[in-house]
Amino acid sequence: MSMSYSSIQFRKINRLEQLRPSAIILMTALALAHKVDAGQHWPQWRGPNGDGTTDSTNLPVTWSTNKNILWQAELPSWSGSTPVIWGDRIFVTSPTKPGSGSADAAKPERRTGAIDGGGAYGVSDPGGPGLLLICISKKDGTVLWSKKLDEGNRLWRKQNASSPSPVTDGRHVWVVTGTGAVTAFDLAGKEIWKRNLQSDYGKFGLNWGYASSPLFYDGRLIIEVLHGAKTDAPSYLVAFDGMTGKVLWRQERPTDAPQESPDAYTTPAVLSYNGKTQIVVSGGDYVTGHDPATGAEIWRAAGLNPHKSPNYRIIASPVVKDGMIFAPTRQRPLLALRAGGTGDVTTSHLAWKWDDNGSPDVPTPVSDGKYFYMVSDNGMVTCVEAKTGKLIWGPERTAIGTVSASPLLADGKLYVTNERNITTVLSAGPEFKVLATNELDGTYTLSSIAVSGEQLFLRTSTHLYCIAKPASK
Repeated sequence: MSMSYSSIQFRKINRLEQLRPSAIILMTALALAHKVDAGQHWPQWRGPNGDGTTDSTNLPVTWSTNKNILWQAELPSWSGSTPVIWGDRIFVTSPTKPGSGSADAAKPERRTGAIDGGGAYGVSDPGGPGLLLICISKKDGTVLWSKKLDEGNRLWRKQNASSPSPVTDGRHVWVVTGTGAVTAFDLAGKEIWKRNLQSDYGKFGLNWGYASSPLFYDGRLIIEVLHGAKTDAPSYLVAFDGMTGKVLWRQERPTDAPQESPDAYTTPAVLSYNGKTQIVVSGGDYVTGHDPATGAEIWRAAGLNPHKSPNYRIIASPVVKDGMIFAPTRQRPLLALRAGGTGDVTTSHLAWKWDDNGSPDVPTPVSDGKYFYMVSDNGMVTCVEAKTGKLIWGPERTAIGTVSASPLLADGKLYVTNERNITTVLSAGPEFKVLATNELDGTYTLSSIAVSGEQLFLRTSTHLYCIAKPASK
């Protein structure tokens, strides 16, 4: 499975030369739509910028089950996936409703021992066997349509097979499941095409199930499969034509990571720098940059697993902001790289690294370009300078409890939600200040907050909540 680094081919790209006229028209239309409806869309995991930030303002700071809840929609089961939003439509993935033998699974409790492939940190039931894509009205929370994606849901510690979040361009929605099903729909719920990654390219070999969300860019649905704990098959990236499902390219991604360390549950990020665009992928002991037109690797940085530990699987995704690439690993070290390199950039483009307390394992960090915020799994928050790594404040405590959801940075505030859906709202910036601590139904919560306009959308085990100030109602 190991490949020498020198065998990897690198290639520079000229983004403008590669754009097809139709792609330019589509991108221009989407840009205009975003300008007209600023802040209304949350098209993918981590929002319109793919980094957990939004320009939305006048967002709620306080809420509870009987305060600032515009509506709540009951969901069939629990999931770690995040809602995505376009216009009046919200898209969520979910297992089907648990059967009569699992009547309590809609409110999963912390487990005390490992069963069915899960672990001590997961929940007691995966939900029902089917996997769904549900379209919900943003206006009032009613279900507009629901489509079955696949069968075969199961439990892997903290996740089931509905973990990947959907992605939409405002005309279509694409969704991937932990079983490998890849499906495209129009916004009315009509299926456009369908494939299965495991049928096409072999079984997943991750120790804790597949959970990476897809990326839609320039007409391409780009999916990563980084694995190795339970397979000798190579990791890879694959791009499908978003409209037809045709394979545009498939690129193997070599690694010499040992044992479980090839596994990654990350989601790719888009890097735009000096007129060029790259796809950033983190996992398998490396962070890499790829040509979106071919998948070819342009640069690679080592250092995510400096001691070659056997269990350094990566969950938190890379963050790209203002010419910087932030790559978390299994808590430490977290690498900050400067964009613009080719080949081996391990040393040449390393800006700083964080090898101290406060770094995350599961929650993906967030940055506004000036400050970089890390939330550790025990709810401690640290703020550093994004360009230098200089400590500004932290680690500071939020609500006691485990955090798996990624933080939201919006409207001058940092929102941190823990696994009991207690959300601590902090003032963003150079001073640590708690603005509010908000509780909902207390059920198991892994999903990150989504934003549309002046409203927040928070998924718990049992419901999707629309949270808004009274003036927004």
